[in-house]
Amino acid sequence: MTLSHVGPPEVQPLGRPTPKGRPPGGRPLLVASAALVLAVALLAALSLSIGAGEVGPGDVLDYLLGRDGARDNSRLSLVVGDLRIPRTLTALLVGAALGTAGCLLQAVTRNPLAETGLLGVNAGASLGVVVGITFVGVQSGYGYLLWAFGGAVLASSLVLLIAGRRGGGSPMRLVLAGSALGATFGGVTSVLIVNSAETYDRFRFWVLGSLAGVEGFGKLEGLAPVLAVGFVVALLIARPLSALALGDDLARGLGHRPGTIRVVVALAVTLLTAASVALVGPISFLGLLAGFLARAVTGPRLLAQILLAGLIGAGVLTGSDILARVVSRPFEAPVSVIIALFGAPVLIALVRSKRLGAMGMTDPATDESPSRGDRAPALGRLAARLRTRTKRRAESLVVRRGALSVLVPRRAALAALFLAALLLCAVVLSAYAGQSDMGISRTFNAVFGSGDRFDVLLVQKFRLGRIVAGLAAGAALGLAGCLTQTLARNRLATPELLGVNDGATAAVLLSATLSGTFGAWWAGPVGALAAVLVVTTVSGGLGQRGYRVLVVGLAMSALASAVTQVVLSRRSLNSASSLYVWTSGSLNGRSYSVAVPVLIGLAVLVPLALVVARHLNVLRFDDSTAASLGVAPNRVRLLCMLLAVGLAGLAVGICGPVGFVALASPVIAGRLAGPLRVPVLGSMLVGAVLIVLADTVGRVALSGVEIPVGIVTTVLGGPFLLWVLLGRSAATRV
Repeated sequence: MTLSHVGPPEVQPLGRPTPKGRPPGGRPLLVASAALVLAVALLAALSLSIGAGEVGPGDVLDYLLGRDGARDNSRLSLVVGDLRIPRTLTALLVGAALGTAGCLLQAVTRNPLAETGLLGVNAGASLGVVVGITFVGVQSGYGYLLWAFGGAVLASSLVLLIAGRRGGGSPMRLVLAGSALGATFGGVTSVLIVNSAETYDRFRFWVLGSLAGVEGFGKLEGLAPVLAVGFVVALLIARPLSALALGDDLARGLGHRPGTIRVVVALAVTLLTAASVALVGPISFLGLLAGFLARAVTGPRLLAQILLAGLIGAGVLTGSDILARVVSRPFEAPVSVIIALFGAPVLIALVRSKRLGAMGMTDPATDESPSRGDRAPALGRLAARLRTRTKRRAESLVVRRGALSVLVPRRAALAALFLAALLLCAVVLSAYAGQSDMGISRTFNAVFGSGDRFDVLLVQKFRLGRIVAGLAAGAALGLAGCLTQTLARNRLATPELLGVNDGATAAVLLSATLSGTFGAWWAGPVGALAAVLVVTTVSGGLGQRGYRVLVVGLAMSALASAVTQVVLSRRSLNSASSLYVWTSGSLNGRSYSVAVPVLIGLAVLVPLALVVARHLNVLRFDDSTAASLGVAPNRVRLLCMLLAVGLAGLAVGICGPVGFVALASPVIAGRLAGPLRVPVLGSMLVGAVLIVLADTVGRVALSGVEIPVGIVTTVLGGPFLLWVLLGRSAATRV
């Protein structure tokens, strides 16, 4: 499996014909558009006819036409005029807005996997609502609307400001800035939620997204001008955006300004998404699905894509809202869950179809053995490889003892020693730090079993067990991230791309729901493995299908995340609050018994990873070069992926889905050890240090309150991602 296209993968420019297949002509496109319009109209009529109040289609039609005094009937006026019509119009407009925004993002980033949360809009809106609930006491829908819209606009404005510095707002900088800021905002939101059960109780239902709170036209009238401006800007920017798909230089030659185009697109996406989130809550996956489906129907015609994406979004959200009302009567299911359950299989079916080739998103198959015509480039790459080996020997230290000799890289060895010393300091600090007034000397005495009995119990049973669990989880995450990043040749690649984290999290929560007990270590690896098996099987195996794997992985994550949200929303407040803390990533209550399976797994998997790392060095080149050096690329990829999945699943089983550790550990270790070797050992040490330090910070940052380790890493991970990937040294690369 090739993941070298990860984050963000570039598709063919929107204005060029694709080499495989031809986009649909004018007549098929008109037929498809007419069919979509008809489907949306039928769904709107069905939405008006279904719902509470025992009002059927005939009564609705009488009310709409004003027949037989229907509008004077108070019951019909309430059900149809104040509930169903505003709800249906809101579903149509919000769906169209999210579909249009998703299409614009996919076009401006040249990434068919871009989603409307990419600019941090959803995370900013969520933070705005939580701040309003926590500090202002907001309880009404209008209050949610104002705070959500303000948070969304603030988040996207910061993303544009950060991405525009020194880089002109390039697609990669927009993606990175949005991801980093969204993660930080999400972490701050979690900090506020875990400290207030009341805030979490209100937030956990709002965050699922629902149209159940739409009553009357008040909310819609307030944000209709915002949506209108967003739609108009989207249509006006279609032609310049099409020119931008040809490249910045050609766009400038045609009289356009690429930086200005990206800013205007971001403004349109912000207006559409912020207004949508303020009206119905954050609905994920819809923008991705609508933009993807529209591109499959229209080909490279951007204006047609935007129009059809709006129609598809309106139809999907309206249809999902109808299902949400009927699948669990007399209650309503979360509409975002319905969209994920419906949209993920559709997206998977589309990815597996032949239309993918017409979209310019398939990866050419490559032969492992170089052909005769490729021998000269392969020999050149082999010579470069030999020069690299010579440079390594010059920078290494030869250690001899008798007939045996070992080549030790000096910089990597020094980095490992430094990280080991730092890890020891982190462990000592974690054992000492806490809410008790225990000094250093008492802490050391307690570690070795002497001194006050309470001190010994606190340190040995609680703190040291928690530290060991954190060390095991951090090392596993660091190694998993190192394997996936090296395999993909991309610093943004993590096991999360294959749905590992979401699959493992859903499996742990399901096991807790079915068995009534929480903490089964085996559920995480089983869920991770199941997610990867589904992704690889559905995407067609471990061949040269990088885009297929990514799209199916996103769909799998959406499904698993929907399962997680449903489990949390159906449990009691106390149970849901404790489970939410774990899904944020927490070491609370973890001990030696939980860490032992991971330590056993590391004892087995680390030696294998060290052996595979030698072949991973060769895979940094292309497949033909690796084959000429005697390495089987597909076999190495399969082994690396299985290792990464097992490690990440074990880590989730210990402390839940801790973010950014798998991403940051290989980057930091690579900076310390140098670029000539895969930093397997260094990544493990960095991961362990990050987890232990983050857990220590979470325990002592707020008096009397513990912040889960995953929230700490998320809050600090966003600025780290910006520093590493958007700093001065990276300005020329993104």
